Amino acid sequence: MTTKIPPELVDDQVIGRRNIIYNGKMQVSQRNGTGNTAVGWSNADHYPADRWKLQGSSLGNWAFTIGNRTDLTLPDGFGNAIKFDCTTADTSITQGEYIIFKQKFEGYDLQHLAYGTSSAKEITVSFYINSTSTGTYLAELEQGSYINGQLFTINQANTWERKTITFVGNTAASITNNNALGLSLNFWFAAGSTYQGGTFVSNTWRNSYDANTRAAGISNLASSTSNDLFITGVQLEVGDQTTAFEHRSYGEELTLCQRYYEKFYYGATVINIAAHAYGNWNPIQPKRAAPTMSISGNMVYYTSNGGNYTGGTAQTTSHREGSCAVRTYLLNATLVYFEGNMIADAEL
Repeated sequence: MTTKIPPELVDDQVIGRRNIIYNGKMQVSQRNGTGNTAVGWSNADHYPADRWKLQGSSLGNWAFTIGNRTDLTLPDGFGNAIKFDCTTADTSITQGEYIIFKQKFEGYDLQHLAYGTSSAKEITVSFYINSTSTGTYLAELEQGSYINGQLFTINQANTWERKTITFVGNTAASITNNNALGLSLNFWFAAGSTYQGGTFVSNTWRNSYDANTRAAGISNLASSTSNDLFITGVQLEVGDQTTAFEHRSYGEELTLCQRYYEKFYYGATVINIAAHAYGNWNPIQPKRAAPTMSISGNMVYYTSNGGNYTGGTAQTTSHREGSCAVRTYLLNATLVYFEGNMIADAEL
C-alpha cells in the first residue's frame, strides 16, 4: 500500500510558478553582461540585473557587480548575486535622499492576488542577504498611492541570512488587469528625514503620501566605503508560508525578461524610398508595450558601390505596435544593408 504525502508536508516543493519575481537569482543581465561586471552609478536609475532597478538620489557613489562571486561563498544552489559596493560615503543624508532597489510588476501577473476585495491574499517575500555590516532596512510593497512596509534586520555581518516577510492583502484598492504597473517590491537601503521623521507603521496598507513614516528607523548603507551588501534568491509568493526557492532555467528567465528589455544583434536588407533607407525587424519576444528603440554602439552600413562605414546616426521607432515590429531608417539612398546592436526597452 502506498502512502500519499500531503503537499504541505513536502519539504522540497515541486509545484511551479509560485514566484512572482522575475530573475530572482540575478542570472540575467542584458545591459551589463554576466560575470564579474562592475557598473558605476551616481544620482541616476540603473539596472544591475534585468528587471531589478536601483533608484535613488545623489547619495554616495556606488559600483554594482553581478556574477559568480569570488569574494564570498553563495548560498547553496545559487551562482549569482548582486553586490552593492559603496565607493563614496555619504554620512550626512539630506532630507529627500534615498536608495531603493526594486522590481515592478504588471497588472496581468497579479490578478490572483484578488486585491481590492475581501479575499485579498497575503503574500510572502523571502530573500538571501549578506552585508559587511549589521543594520535595519525596509521591505515594502507599493501599489499606486498605497504602501505597506516592514523592517528587517541584518543580524550578523558577513553571513548569509534568509529573510521572510509576510504582507497582508490590500482590500482597499484593486489592480487593473492590463500591462501597466500594478505593484512594486521595494528594498530601502537609505533614506533622509523626508521619509524618517515619524513613527514607523508595520504591515499596514496606508497612503504613500504619509512620507515621514515610510522608512523610519532604517540604517544608511552609504555611511561608509567599507559597506558592501549582497542579495540573491528573491521570491514573492501567495500565502503566509515560505517555500523553497523556485529555480527556473536561464533560458526561461531570459525569455521572461525580454518582454521588458531586449538587446539583440540586428541586420537588415535596406528598402530605399525617397532617399531614405529602411529596414524592419522584430524582437525575439513580443514586448509588454510598444518599446522605446535605440542603438547600442555604432551601426555598420554597406553601400551599393561596395563601400562600408561605421558610426553615423540612425533613428528607430515602433513601426507596428501590435507585432512590435521596428523600423530603422537613415537619410541615405545608397545603402543596401546595415547591422548592429539594437535595444528595445519596454520596462515599467
